Amino acid sequence: MATRHRFVFLLNSAQRHLQQWMAQQQADAATRGDSIPSPTQAGALFALAKADGMTMGQLAQALDLAPSAVSGLVQRMEALDWVARHADEHDGRTLRVWLSPAGRAHLPALKQATTRINARLTAGFTEAELATVARWLLAANIGVASSIRSGARWTERARSTQRRAAQWSASRRA
Repeated sequence: MATRHRFVFLLNSAQRHLQQWMAQQQADAATRGDSIPSPTQAGALFALAKADGMTMGQLAQALDLAPSAVSGLVQRMEALDWVARHADEHDGRTLRVWLSPAGRAHLPALKQATTRINARLTAGFTEAELATVARWLLAANIGVASSIRSGARWTERARSTQRRAAQWSASRRA
């Protein structure tokens, strides 16, 4: 009989433990008097490092967050002097978010921390196994997100999603 994997449970459990571990790292840094970005703030810094001057909507999309969540996130980061918001030069109603020197200064340590975390999470797995995990996670993410947005059932989207995930995986190997 085939093994029945408990993917939803395992995924939720892993995510919860990873969040707890990252929160503990942040608490440890706080007791030393360090101010380090949260995982979400780190994601925003990384996104802005790739495309500084994103609109709030573009940043929300890059982080897979609701625009209202990004508004609060950027406000908190602006209070820490990690980012600055400025009106778009062509449309004053649109706000763009820019990395500040203080925000940019966090990037080397964040990259090192991300490298350490990824090394710890991927230790003992082959590249082929990791490619399969990445493909599965992407397929789950795309499939569930598209089902939520369109109201379609998972089974109606599964084949299309699996094709997109396979294409993404193939492009990563190329």
